[in-house]
Amino acid sequence: MTTGFFWDERCFWHSGGNYAYTLPVGGLVQPLAAGGLSESPETKRRLKNLMDVTGLTGDLAVRGAGAATPEELARVHPSGYLDDFKRVSDSGGGELGRGAPFAAGGYEIAALSAGLAVAAVRAVMAGEIGNAYALSRPPGHHCLPETPNGFCLLANIAIAIEAAQAEAGVGRVAVIDWDVHHGNGTEAIYYERGDVLTISVHQEGNYPLNTGAIADQGRGPGEGFNMNIPLPAGAGHTAYLAVMDEIIVPALERYKPDLIIVACGFDASAIDPMARMLATAETFRHMTLKVKQAAGDLCDGRLVLVHEGGYSEVYVPFCGHATIAALSGSKICAPDPLRIALEVRQPSDRFDRFLREVVRDFATGFG
Repeated sequence: MTTGFFWDERCFWHSGGNYAYTLPVGGLVQPLAAGGLSESPETKRRLKNLMDVTGLTGDLAVRGAGAATPEELARVHPSGYLDDFKRVSDSGGGELGRGAPFAAGGYEIAALSAGLAVAAVRAVMAGEIGNAYALSRPPGHHCLPETPNGFCLLANIAIAIEAAQAEAGVGRVAVIDWDVHHGNGTEAIYYERGDVLTISVHQEGNYPLNTGAIADQGRGPGEGFNMNIPLPAGAGHTAYLAVMDEIIVPALERYKPDLIIVACGFDASAIDPMARMLATAETFRHMTLKVKQAAGDLCDGRLVLVHEGGYSEVYVPFCGHATIAALSGSKICAPDPLRIALEVRQPSDRFDRFLREVVRDFATGFG
């Protein structure tokens, strides 16, 4: 099985403007020495660099892609939003939503980021490659149809899904979002549809506030097709694997998707500045192996991972390397520098109770 790796240097050139971490500079907010938004190009660039240095890149089918077309974008985003985005982008940049600033050219780079996801899904569905990883930036899982949000300017995964359904006759798609923040954008787009199963496993009470509750399970034709798994902070490696085994994989088996897409954020990692979940590179490796096995059993291996968050410039590269090596079956390893410091531990009693409750809530089949 050949794994495709879709990337473009221009995605690293996306800029969030004059920010210090997540706050706009001004008043009493001083600029940072390094400058810029916490959604930094360096996490992605250093991942690609690490893959090049270890030789993992050589085990992949490395590809680029064109920008998502206006027609592809319009399947998800209304023309009013796209027109406003292009106008502000052409005028030097700004911000149209919440926590999603962009500089000049932001529209074109965001369309390219979405295009990487579209191309990855298209190649997998055509059988050109077995599975794929899209190193998309800016990310997409928080973006609502009419409002950018949380560093996300276009709904990359939804745009790719709509293209696959329009072009390749794809029926059921399952989206697993293991970014540490709730995938509210993807949820909103598919909340009333049953042809896309959305599963978000995230840190409870993180971002966005007041979203991602277990009780939010879809509406109308989509009732029961949205699953939220809000984990308590500090749940860690064993808890994530338990969620995969006890909730996510059984849900996939009941749903029987034609394609599985992972919103692959690495901000659940142990030293991420925007979360407290204590996952390791091994966590992401094992989760990838589990979803890869499920894809092999259920949909002829059709699996695409699309990059989302992750804000540790030091540790994201190791988590991403472990993930992509597992996806491709490569034997090339980048030893985890935190493996000794972070002993794999059993989840807390609180998590055990939580898991039992969630398994009971999600134990039924799909309509």
